[in-house]
Amino acid sequence: MPKNKGKGGKNRKRGKNEADDEKRELVFKEDGQEYAQVLRMLGNGRCEAMCIDATKRLCHIRGKMHKKVWIAAGDIILVGLRDYQDDKADVILKYMPDEARLLKAYGELPENIRLNEGIAGGLDEEDDNGIDDYIEFEDEDIDKI
Repeated sequence: MPKNKGKGGKNRKRGKNEADDEKRELVFKEDGQEYAQVLRMLGNGRCEAMCIDATKRLCHIRGKMHKKVWIAAGDIILVGLRDYQDDKADVILKYMPDEARLLKAYGELPENIRLNEGIAGGLDEEDDNGIDDYIEFEDEDIDKI
């Protein structure tokens, strides 16, 4: 049998996500940058995003973030605009849900943008209106079935 010469398997390559727990400083946009919301992931390190200036752009995920920072549809990202291609941009940073809420509170993001934190969490208060969504059957109804 051949002797193992590697330093470990795929779990070693994957690494540990220890840096996610610590708070980081909120990064605001500069000139040549724009906030965007991911519409859909396209694969091959690319995504389609709607920028705050109402332009849909094809965004390329930079190599430092590729396979390390997972981006999904609905995430708020910071993109660097290209001087020579207006319909393409580069993803610089992905904002965590609490950072996106802070950006909205500071007025950096418009009020009509929907942040997707808590969509899968539960019911919205405005949709519920105190009405129950279940049907009650009596005993004779069950016997008829």
